[in-house]
Amino acid sequence: MANSPYSLGQRWVSNTEAELGLGVVTDTDGRRVTLAFPASEEERTYAVDNAPISRVVYAQGETVRTIEGVSFSVEDRHENNGVYLYVGSTEEGESVVVPEAELDAFVQFSKPADRLFAGQIDKLKRYRLRLDTLEQMHRLQQSGVTGLLGARVQLLPHQFYIANQVANRHAPRVLLADEVGLGKTIEAGLIILHQLITGRAQRVLVTVPDSLLYQWLVEMLRRFNLRFTVLDEMRCITMDMSGIDNPFENAQLILCSQSFLSENPERHAQAMAAQWDLMVVDEAHHLGWSEEVASHLYLAIEALAQQIPGVLLLTATPEQLGLEGHFARLRLLDPDRYNDLAEFREEENGYRQVSTLVEHLQEEDVAQRLESDEGMQQLVADYLDQGAVDKLLAGLHTEQQDEVIRDCINKLLDRHGTGRVLFRNTRAAVEGFPGRALTTYPLEAPEAFKAHEVGENIEHLLHPERILGDDWLQSDPRVPWLEQWLKDHRYEKTLLICGSKQTAIALEEHLRLRVGIRCAAFHEGLTLVNRDRAAAYFADNEDSAQVLICSEIGSEGRNFQFAQHLLMFDLPLNPDLLEQRIGRLDRIGQKNTVQIHVPFYSDSAQETLLRWYNEGVDLFSRPCAAGQQLFLKFATELYTQMDDSTRDEQALETLLDDTRHETGAVMQQLQDGRDRLLELNSCDLPRAQDILAEVEQTGDRLALSDYMSNVFDQFGVEMQPHGPDSIVLHPTDHMLHEHFPGLPDEGMTATFSRTEALSREDMHFMTWEHPMVEGVMEMILGSDFGNTAVCTMKLPPLQPGTLLLEAVYRVNCAAPKAMQVSRYLPAGTIRVVIDSNGNDLSKVLTQAHFDKLGERVPRATAQNLVRHGREQIQTLLDRAEAVAKPQRETALQDATERVEQLVGGEVERLHALAKVNPNIRSEELDHQQAQKDDLLRYLAEASLNLDAIRVALVTND
Repeated sequence: MANSPYSLGQRWVSNTEAELGLGVVTDTDGRRVTLAFPASEEERTYAVDNAPISRVVYAQGETVRTIEGVSFSVEDRHENNGVYLYVGSTEEGESVVVPEAELDAFVQFSKPADRLFAGQIDKLKRYRLRLDTLEQMHRLQQSGVTGLLGARVQLLPHQFYIANQVANRHAPRVLLADEVGLGKTIEAGLIILHQLITGRAQRVLVTVPDSLLYQWLVEMLRRFNLRFTVLDEMRCITMDMSGIDNPFENAQLILCSQSFLSENPERHAQAMAAQWDLMVVDEAHHLGWSEEVASHLYLAIEALAQQIPGVLLLTATPEQLGLEGHFARLRLLDPDRYNDLAEFREEENGYRQVSTLVEHLQEEDVAQRLESDEGMQQLVADYLDQGAVDKLLAGLHTEQQDEVIRDCINKLLDRHGTGRVLFRNTRAAVEGFPGRALTTYPLEAPEAFKAHEVGENIEHLLHPERILGDDWLQSDPRVPWLEQWLKDHRYEKTLLICGSKQTAIALEEHLRLRVGIRCAAFHEGLTLVNRDRAAAYFADNEDSAQVLICSEIGSEGRNFQFAQHLLMFDLPLNPDLLEQRIGRLDRIGQKNTVQIHVPFYSDSAQETLLRWYNEGVDLFSRPCAAGQQLFLKFATELYTQMDDSTRDEQALETLLDDTRHETGAVMQQLQDGRDRLLELNSCDLPRAQDILAEVEQTGDRLALSDYMSNVFDQFGVEMQPHGPDSIVLHPTDHMLHEHFPGLPDEGMTATFSRTEALSREDMHFMTWEHPMVEGVMEMILGSDFGNTAVCTMKLPPLQPGTLLLEAVYRVNCAAPKAMQVSRYLPAGTIRVVIDSNGNDLSKVLTQAHFDKLGERVPRATAQNLVRHGREQIQTLLDRAEAVAKPQRETALQDATERVEQLVGGEVERLHALAKVNPNIRSEELDHQQAQKDDLLRYLAEASLNLDAIRVALVTND
């Protein structure tokens, strides 16, 4: 390769547009040279003195192809008037003589050696960026929290613990049942993101109540950078008209409403026909089921759950509708395991003894108790084995005491707990929740209400507007009270919830038009887009609504923790709905005590229900998982006391007293039994803290900021500071490629700070798993970017003129992404440094030495150096490969041992668990064993690929 005079018929390659293929000189006039590129049907004219092109010369032994497609091996070459004539032989042994003008133009130099010898030499900065990318990629692949780095969420222990536990399973099938406000949607999003990033899932179906459709769409995009496609009937009809057979197969991530699936047999059949890896069902307590009959929605979800490998069910009320409803949801997850309701009832009663044993192991005097209490030792032996007892006793009064006790507890939970299929965190176990304060406002009932008929419908008594008629706004004392209350709290955000759409519409129009209060309505009569607009108007900090007036659909799913006041215009005849209402404000992130305001008519059904909720069940001060259970138990007496004709003060006091006692007993029972085990299973706090620490460490935002700044500089993206923790990015005309991953034409604002990202949702949150960062790393490592470099170095111990070759290899395992093979390899690359004498200097001259001492060389000088030293460089490459191969064998042996230890150990653990814990599915066992076998097979077939070359010439100045 040399900048020799140009001659017609010579072959050259563009240094800046390698994708053009081989070019042939078609014209030269002394100052300009014109090249035609047949492969791309392009033509370029360059100034002779600075043409960005390199002469292509093939060496002896290389395989070349002619324009007719004949391949031959070069044996010799001759120059005639500046044009080479290649002599060689085909695979059939036929001798050929081929002028270089007749060589195939469809040639791309992507391999490092090919590019180096073709004169395509990169800048040192690009070479260093490639090696940095390799290092960062391997670091991320080695991390145990890969897939959990990219979400715009707070680092809350219980959420990340559940996500880590569930997402690492094959085809997870679990019920996420955290109490209201603990973030089940975030947990589901983390699991989905993890499964997608690690390759465990590719196609995901999410189905939610109609009212939450667009909230899920926005949450998945804003928090997790997941772009779901919303399917409704109109969109499906449009796709049908476009010739798309199955709209469910038109995207990888599909979001649809539950009614869309349950009320449309054709669409449900299309969903069944599509292939899915994971299904998520929100508000799963809507799935009605009994031993006699099941709802259409339950049957629709059941059919999908039977053929989709992974299923996540979300509900804040796992035991709503009683134990039967709880069994119905577990039956969706594992119908073989949960096939008998009576057996399930009996099994539920057995959790208390395990829970009691775990509590005893957590007591301070556990060492003394274990030594003296043979009954406790026997229980441990019964639930585990005698070996566990021996290990416990041997570890007492030693430095390992806490560790062996903790290990025993973990094994009890693992083998006999319920966390394999059910996760439920409670507020009692999670910090960060606000307090609650109830204020009640007794009002005199209007005469029109007092005159209602005896035996009036209870629902009407709880919603007086239904009795007062069309002019209720003028006669209902709650309305002037509301007007005055809102005026007194003009600068405070208030969420108002009432039971019906008609009431919400009337109140919003009255307050907005007659009273002049800034408000917005949110009800099922609005389109989903308009509901989102109303919620956004309420959430805005400037020129926003003071009050959002919702029908009952505002009590599910939506989060308004930025508001402090919750005004209940009426009370629902359902304890779980009441908790759902409060849960809109009572969430992690709420900085103030939630102020609950309830106006009511004195001496009415409203007051009776209010007192039963407050004085009987104590629902306003804290959540009660047994609210619905208690309501069903006392429903008859409660209805009697809400009826004016049968209300009796003494009987009401007795009802309240009985309810208080029953509430205490039920709550204690839950705490003693299943809830306690669930709490321990759902968040192992020390392990959760370790996960968060690893997320912080792996996330390393300072390293990411430095890395991406380098990327923006090398690819020509304009980066400007926007604030202490944020930047503004814009595409430019001089970008290396026309398209830069994830960068819109109008630019974007981004931050590397999680705190900033949580407060500024208009900014992109840059993490190692942001689509832009992942796209850039794939673009660099999937191309020839920076895979060759030439430099000079001053190294006094070495003679000037010595050539040094730095060769960087990757151990390539052609395995599916879901296998995560790189996790088991001890190093991402094998780096070898060879000098002119064939000495291995890899440990002496580190990459840091090369980066620090290497000096740039002009391109023409570098090309001449490679041209003159080609044979020697090829010899060094052969020597480097010989040195790298034994290291490959060592790396693969270490990887094999890690697979045996980690995956093999998990296989043994699951087999042991399956003997005592029926929640271990046979598919999970089979998959784990198959994964181990496949990993070992892929590792055995791993190849050693040269990824990058740097040539250095030792100088004395």
